[in-house]
Amino acid sequence: MNPRVRQRVDEDGSDMNRKVRQRVDEDGKDNVGAASYLLTGDEDAAPKVQESSKDWSSLTYDLMLHVFTLLDNRDRASLASTCTTLRSLGASPHLWSSLDLRAHRFDDSAAASLADRCADLEKVRFDDLDSAAALVNLKAKKLREITGESCENLTDATLAMIIARHEALESLDLGRGFGERITSQAIKIIAICCPKLKKLRISRMIDVSAEAILSLAEHCPLLSDVGFLDCLNINEEALGKVVSLRYLSVTRTINMNWRAAEESWGKLPNLTGLDVSRTGVNHETVSRLLTTSKSLKVVCALNCPVLEHDADFNPGRFEGKLLIAKFNNTLHGIAPLFFEDNSSSEMMPEDDTRRWLEGNLSRTLLSLTESNLLGLNGFWQKDGAKLFLRLMQSSQEEVQERATRGLASFIHLSDDSDSIYRERADSVVRDGGIPILFKLTESWKESFQAEAAKAIANLSLNADAAKAVAEAGGVSVLLGLAKSRNRLVAQEAAGAIWNLSLGDAYKAISRDGGVNVLMDLLSRWSYDYGELMERAAGALANLAGDENCSIDIAKAGGANALVMLARNCEYAGAREHAARGLANLAAHDDSNNNNAAIGEVPRALETIIQLTRSRHGGVRQEAAGALWNLAYDENNRKLIAELGGVEASVALANYCMDNTSSDLQKSAAGALWNLSNSEEHSIVIGREGGIPPLVALARSEYEDVHEVAAGALWNLSFTHVNALLIVEEEGVLALGRMCTSSPSKMARFLAALTLAYIFDGRLDGSVRASPKHLANVRRSGLKYIESYIDTFMDPQTLATAASSYTSSMLAKVLKRVRIPEADILKCSGKEIERFVTMLRNPSPVLKKLAAFALLQFTVPEASHAKHHVSLMHDAGDPKHLRIGAAATNMPHEAKIFAKIVLRNLEHHQPECSKGKTASTSK
Repeated sequence: MNPRVRQRVDEDGSDMNRKVRQRVDEDGKDNVGAASYLLTGDEDAAPKVQESSKDWSSLTYDLMLHVFTLLDNRDRASLASTCTTLRSLGASPHLWSSLDLRAHRFDDSAAASLADRCADLEKVRFDDLDSAAALVNLKAKKLREITGESCENLTDATLAMIIARHEALESLDLGRGFGERITSQAIKIIAICCPKLKKLRISRMIDVSAEAILSLAEHCPLLSDVGFLDCLNINEEALGKVVSLRYLSVTRTINMNWRAAEESWGKLPNLTGLDVSRTGVNHETVSRLLTTSKSLKVVCALNCPVLEHDADFNPGRFEGKLLIAKFNNTLHGIAPLFFEDNSSSEMMPEDDTRRWLEGNLSRTLLSLTESNLLGLNGFWQKDGAKLFLRLMQSSQEEVQERATRGLASFIHLSDDSDSIYRERADSVVRDGGIPILFKLTESWKESFQAEAAKAIANLSLNADAAKAVAEAGGVSVLLGLAKSRNRLVAQEAAGAIWNLSLGDAYKAISRDGGVNVLMDLLSRWSYDYGELMERAAGALANLAGDENCSIDIAKAGGANALVMLARNCEYAGAREHAARGLANLAAHDDSNNNNAAIGEVPRALETIIQLTRSRHGGVRQEAAGALWNLAYDENNRKLIAELGGVEASVALANYCMDNTSSDLQKSAAGALWNLSNSEEHSIVIGREGGIPPLVALARSEYEDVHEVAAGALWNLSFTHVNALLIVEEEGVLALGRMCTSSPSKMARFLAALTLAYIFDGRLDGSVRASPKHLANVRRSGLKYIESYIDTFMDPQTLATAASSYTSSMLAKVLKRVRIPEADILKCSGKEIERFVTMLRNPSPVLKKLAAFALLQFTVPEASHAKHHVSLMHDAGDPKHLRIGAAATNMPHEAKIFAKIVLRNLEHHQPECSKGKTASTSK
């Protein structure tokens, strides 16, 4: 059988339909030391600059400083290292007023390398702080804002060390991953050490005591924005003493005394915005607060079940105040956030309030998508896309980033049905999401680039959206991002390219140099970055499914790169798609020499055989698929056998007998099918126990598995030893059922051919069973074959064709009986000879089947028809066919089929039909 291409659209959700939206960094983060700021030296990774006679040193200081502002920190440091003048410019305090360290591992050594530039640092943002000393060692005494996430091990002592060194602090925002080890004692230290504090946000604290809150009220007179998020207990009355408060957030806090909250918070003289989203707030509390508080203008109460299920609550009665909540799938009061026309000017929040509201909405919506709560589909379908896209255009960078990340999750929540996902993707495209995402990819902030690429990746899993992305120029945008020296950006861009390559966009990817970009990713980044390797290999594997692209990949050294990846990367997904890429490179039959070339790559076949023993199902499946395709080449078959590949394939087939996926069953049987093209290997397969699992797979519930299992059994049954084993394993019954009832035409045909091989008389001399038992089994087998042939010839057609062998009648019969799927079968001379000999078999059933099979192999349009016709002409078979067609003992069906075969032979001139040498050695 010919090789098969693993489709760009994979059948198993664990493969290509994997949702590329997680920003999980299982590999650790890039180091921020001086070395990490150096240019890679890769011409494709760095923008090319046209030669110019302009002397850069003649540019003004202000102009050169502006150039520096357009670069990220890595490129600034690299440019500054070129000469004394630029080094001075690169150290300008104006360039180092803020620092985003989230894409890097921030430890003591990194802090030491940055300290000289951070004397005037005012803002720092980080994830996963290794130690308090790292932040302190920046020596940024003017630091005003600290924003961090994912620091689960942060304690009171660590936080105190940080706070004590930064007395000028105005904003402390410790988001997700903080708080469980922070107590109220830390809040008191913050209050005492940071008298200029204006904004405080901490999440996941177990208890926020009255003493801690009162300390804030006493020592922080400028404190206007407080957020205790995802906490267990908060003292509501104490918050009412912080008279400077303008904005308060208690999102997802569990144990709230709402009666105490409404009494104390309603008296706050400056309270303008309140966020109680994802809490148990009730309509009485909301009503009293909006009614009694003279200053309160905005209440955000998204996903508050008690509030939303109160049918009597009327949110429209609070004139001049904005309530954002979900009622009957309607987002009330959100229009002022979207539109700035005169009709809503009275409801339009002031700038500070709008900024606060955008920040809280972006947090809440992101949290809702990542939590994937039930019951929100109506809300998401109606308002989700518009909300996220509006927030992505905020003037606040953090809001833009969170909204973009939220959009990626919104597009493809984990429990979405295909129809819901399609509707969401369509809504993003319809509401202008693609240009907004493209604009974010142009940002110099790499975090924006990464989040935008991730959203585009999820969007591109929808065929229509992927087409829209490609038509808008998305391929070139993503290929540019894939060249980034920031790993997260390159990784997300590779994921988007992977998803785009599922459809017709693969043509644009290939045309725009995507093969070289993907190959560069495999060579430029460490194999330790498994997710990046997986996405690049997945995209290459998809491209390799196209014949022209597969040639380009092979010329670029793709086979060797994929072998090296499969050998050296420990990440299972990367190995899986490396194996799939090799399978697809080898899947294009005789149209190129990729198949044979892969076998010549050092340790390629050995590696693939080893992968068939992987504990990861996807890796085993793709490795078996690669063996299936590679074993099509005779030299590869020999090498595979020498390396133990036959035994490994048998072991995998035995493994597949127990509750595995249809894809793995199909690949394992396919490997045995092509390996059994050699009679020597066929005997080894039978001896090693390969027939019982194939018989079991012939009973599989999956029709495509029927087809491949039957093909392998057909090859194996060529030798009488294996034919006997098939009989002893009750394979006749399995093949008979397949022959008469399988939904696959190809499977039925192959099952009939196998039964014909078993019962054409060659088995009779070597039977260990009793003659009576064999006779009974033989009668059953021939009956199955006859029932199969009868499905093609109804009595009326048979009678008409038997009385008239005109060309038109024969063409009509051919059209009726042809099995297009059989075009992929390529027989050896010995196999063709066996069917010709079968025309003289005493059994009328076998005569019918033999003529029927030769008809399928010689159909003019068939892929290997010239090869088969050449073999038959060389053996003088047309003479035997004419004699058989004229014999009085030849069944009418066999005569008709033989006439069609003769007609097929006449279609090919002998001098033009010298096919290639046989693909098997039988």
